[in-house]
Amino acid sequence: MIEVRDLSKSFDGKEVLKGISTVFEDGKTNLIIGQSGSGKTVLMKNLVGLLDPTSGQVLYDGRDFVGMTKDEKVHMRREMGMIFQSAALFDSLTVLENVMFPLDMFSAMNLREREKRAMDCLARVNLVGAESKFPGEISGGMQKRVAIARAIVMNPKYLFCDEPNSGLDPKTSLVIDDLLHGITREYQMTTIINTHDMNSVMGIGENIVFIYEGHKEWQGQSGDIMESKNQRLTDFIFASSLQKKMREAVLANGIRI
Repeated sequence: MIEVRDLSKSFDGKEVLKGISTVFEDGKTNLIIGQSGSGKTVLMKNLVGLLDPTSGQVLYDGRDFVGMTKDEKVHMRREMGMIFQSAALFDSLTVLENVMFPLDMFSAMNLREREKRAMDCLARVNLVGAESKFPGEISGGMQKRVAIARAIVMNPKYLFCDEPNSGLDPKTSLVIDDLLHGITREYQMTTIINTHDMNSVMGIGENIVFIYEGHKEWQGQSGDIMESKNQRLTDFIFASSLQKKMREAVLANGIRI
């Protein structure tokens, strides 16, 4: 479990996160939603240590990440997996080598053990047969699946995903959602996803945190959204759904936007 206590973050005197307190639950897909500029990306960066909060705490199973030494944070990050918006694969490495990269850096496994572990993860994301290809030779959806395999290869306790469906068509997005949800349940991880995708919110959102102008505006499950009386949440859901439908309609007519 990840607990956030009164977390604030300011840049040049401007407060971006305003005393956020929340809990991200074990074995569930926890989603952070909110419009652009709401602070959700800054929140995730504080959770993983890419930014240091101005005040507040981030507790990993009771361990205060903010108060850790540099060496303790390095050790802690070995329990984390990260999927970036762009997949962030190494173009010069094969699919197998990309997945093996964290093992090469941090594990004590020998080469055969590292290769087997990486292949097991590729099998989990249905990419057996693609291991010798380079990222430029596979589709965007396959690249995201490689990124998922790499993120879970160290068997992390915590998985962070920044807009994992960005740039993907609706069908491929559902595949990625199903993978993330299934892996979360299978490995009992604490998974946190930043997303604008309303299909993700309604499909796999077991614990949803809605950020508005730097503070936590609402928290609940996907089934609670439609019954919520929070007008800001309702406006966000409606605007996001309408924008998605308009984009899909335009693309269906062969027009790029």
